[in-house]
Amino acid sequence: MSKLNWGKRAYAVCLICAATVIALPAQTFTTLHSFEGMDGAYPYAELVQAIDGNLYGTTYQGGANGSGTVFKITPSGTLTTLYSFCSQSNCTDGRNPDAGLVQATDGNLYGTAPFGGAYDEGTVFKITPSGTLTTLYSFCSQSGCPDGYWPVTALVQGTDGNFYGTAYGGGANGWGTVFKVTPSGTLTTLHSFGLRDGEEPEAVLVQATDGSFYGTTPGGGTYGGGTVFKITPSGTLTTLWAFGSLSSKGSSPSAGLVQDTNGNFYGTTSSGGANGWGTVFKLDTTGTLTTLHGFHGADGANSYAALVQDTNGNFYGTTQGGGANGDGTVFSLSVGLGPFVETQPTFGKVGMAIKILGNHLTGATGVTFNGTPAVFKVISNSLIGAVVPVGASTGTVQVTLGNGTLSSNVPFQVKP
Repeated sequence: MSKLNWGKRAYAVCLICAATVIALPAQTFTTLHSFEGMDGAYPYAELVQAIDGNLYGTTYQGGANGSGTVFKITPSGTLTTLYSFCSQSNCTDGRNPDAGLVQATDGNLYGTAPFGGAYDEGTVFKITPSGTLTTLYSFCSQSGCPDGYWPVTALVQGTDGNFYGTAYGGGANGWGTVFKVTPSGTLTTLHSFGLRDGEEPEAVLVQATDGSFYGTTPGGGTYGGGTVFKITPSGTLTTLWAFGSLSSKGSSPSAGLVQDTNGNFYGTTSSGGANGWGTVFKLDTTGTLTTLHGFHGADGANSYAALVQDTNGNFYGTTQGGGANGDGTVFSLSVGLGPFVETQPTFGKVGMAIKILGNHLTGATGVTFNGTPAVFKVISNSLIGAVVPVGASTGTVQVTLGNGTLSSNVPFQVKP
């Protein structure tokens, strides 16, 4: 894979974008902003909503120096360019970010750029909500790049406060790494892939309820078709599943995983399966993989994106190709899982106002944070506002309804 062409990704470029509002029954589509180069171009990554209510993201190109930006946009569409990459000589601050940001418990945003930095092999950076950027680490700082290069995915903040991510190339064996980096910028290479245990990771990690991180590689493994792996925060890696090349179980998982409330993992493969067009799979806590769906073209083909679980319990995803018109699909998959609630954000201090998302919340009679009652207000059928109560501790958020109780899908972290 070249530095300028990620191969498996297909990017749609909007050459002429006009602000439009398309009204449909019970929904409204609104173009909030059209990039025009100086304020950024080609925003490939997902947005993240910060605790200030605004959305933050990156563009791969554009900005004052043509090498990408970090931007903020309000829910109503007012965009502010917070930073233009390549503002430093030789782009030592990084360039061309194509992954999303993560807001840390300190309120700052953290991300990666696959190029630039002191050695032009990528960076890890911190940026404040007001736009002050700090380069925390430049990859390939060691001879031969055993620390990795080309970080193409977003970071995830672990419960220990450190950030975890992957580098597409480099490492001791040249096939990519899993790394840990502290908020101050000290990087530790936790694992170097070596073909037999996977190669060239390109999906974001997920920290599971057991404290370990789980991810995928699109190639390598025992049978050459990619892997699902588990790695502890200290760096012990276990291959949970090895896909075969064009296997009936699927091949080449390019996207990350999602964990359900029962501890099982769900993901997609971009090829393989009974029809060769990829699959949706489940991997249970014992390491047993079950193919839930094999795409057959008419219902979609080649899924490179991670699934998302809605609070109704169903999974949703996309395929790059296939469908009635051959241009891809959006799909849902029900596997019989029950509803839950989701907090935004997943951390906060006592006294902080948070959002709780769910379904059929109108009749809520109580909200607790790990058992401590909270003051709350039902805003709509799908949204509750609550305040983190005095005495709350890290744990499950629960919403009491007339017909039962809904629990949060991940523990809420109460910060000092």
